[in-house]
Amino acid sequence: RQSDRGAAYQAAAQRLLQTGQTFACSCSRSELAAQGGAHHRCVAAQTRPQPALRLRVPPGSAIAFRDGVRGDIAQDVHAEVGDFVLLRADGCWAYQLAVVVDDAAQGISDVVRGADLLDSTPRQILLQRALGLPTPHYLHLPLLLGPDGRKLSKSHAALPLDDADPLPALRLAWALLGQAPAALAGAGSVAALLAAALRAFEPARLPAQDRTLADAADIPSDAKAD
Repeated sequence: RQSDRGAAYQAAAQRLLQTGQTFACSCSRSELAAQGGAHHRCVAAQTRPQPALRLRVPPGSAIAFRDGVRGDIAQDVHAEVGDFVLLRADGCWAYQLAVVVDDAAQGISDVVRGADLLDSTPRQILLQRALGLPTPHYLHLPLLLGPDGRKLSKSHAALPLDDADPLPALRLAWALLGQAPAALAGAGSVAALLAAALRAFEPARLPAQDRTLADAADIPSDAKAD
């Protein structure tokens, strides 16, 4: 649990502090907004008792990597993001630092996750380099979007899966990921379906763009049920 990893995050932050790569920041939300979104220095009118800790992102901090689905990705972290938070003013460690430290500690070589985290990846690679940690291979899966263009999720009141009969939803997800529906033929249980999917999964078939509920409606019914 990340709540148990504070000492590891503190050690990483201390390494960055010792090399002059971090600074304390007392900027308020309004002060940050006045800078146009990209933070490049602390402009706080007054110092907070417990400021945030940010990574210095100097000009020229451009990151390029190859995603397993979307191909070549590049971001100028200085221009597009700026100096980003490692430790929040409320004392909580930021996701970017936590995931970098935890992935390295677990020896993670390949990261497969949703495309909503694609924009975070350049920041994580920048942190990995600053800490002298290895960079995993990344593959970002397409999202399933609702009519409003937002990803389907519990926080957006998306309907949950039917626990009593999850197979139709799993088959639909398989098809939306561009995989061959016939590969799951005959799988009559969740365990059998997952085993068949594991054998038949082809990363090269993954769509590079997010999918929508309209895409789901276009999938033949025989792809959704055995």
